[in-house]
Amino acid sequence: MSRRKVGGRLPLVLVVPALLGLAFLVVPLIGLLIEAPWSTLPDRLFSAEVGQALRLSLLCASAATVICLLLGVPLAWVLARSELPGRGVVRALVTVPLVLPPVVGGVALLLVLGRRGLIGERIDLWFGYSLPFTTAAVIVAETFVAMPFLVISVEGALRAADPRYEEAAATLGASRWLTFRRVTLPSIAPGVVAGAVLCWARALGEFGATITFAGNLPGRTTTMPLAVYLALETDPDVAIVLSVVLLAVSVIVLACLRERWISGLR
Repeated sequence: MSRRKVGGRLPLVLVVPALLGLAFLVVPLIGLLIEAPWSTLPDRLFSAEVGQALRLSLLCASAATVICLLLGVPLAWVLARSELPGRGVVRALVTVPLVLPPVVGGVALLLVLGRRGLIGERIDLWFGYSLPFTTAAVIVAETFVAMPFLVISVEGALRAADPRYEEAAATLGASRWLTFRRVTLPSIAPGVVAGAVLCWARALGEFGATITFAGNLPGRTTTMPLAVYLALETDPDVAIVLSVVLLAVSVIVLACLRERWISGLR
């Protein structure tokens, strides 16, 4: 049964708060664009410190997204298709980083993978390698906070996919791995892409876990959000330029996802 639109004048008691809410979200972004040093933006955008932070951010966010895809897609499949005991608990654990303060995530990583951590101490003892305060630590921190976005997106796509195609493949003798590669994965490809884009965007904007676990070492662990934090104390114009770049990336990500999410809300 189709829904009928409710006509009539919009009630002010709803319109006014809605406009205030919209202004609350949009005005700070407009202020950022107004205060941006547009005349010197190209020079600052291509300066050594901005370029260094941008390259490191893109490298770490892309590496974290690849790791999330390799680990998160199988995890989402297990949650959506298997009869794993305690699956609800596992799903809750997967989503914990979404609500956990990122700084707490960084502390947890430090306690496990730090030089004196549960696993980090063994790695340091056996291989002479300490993970914290390295570029690899940035990737690990970003993977920790970004993977739930991918898992939730892919699991949703798996639950929405028609299982009859997988059942048909099974009746023809295909193994579960072959069915996953040739039937399941192509059918959920849009969900995987959307999850990967969200995952990448979250990794690009990560701050709390990164500064706690990897520190703020220019050229080594200083990603763009950390560079914004650092530049606010030394050169606010650079902080604004970096913020504009992050804002532009966020808008591009939203534009990429509009057909999947925003159009679906109409």
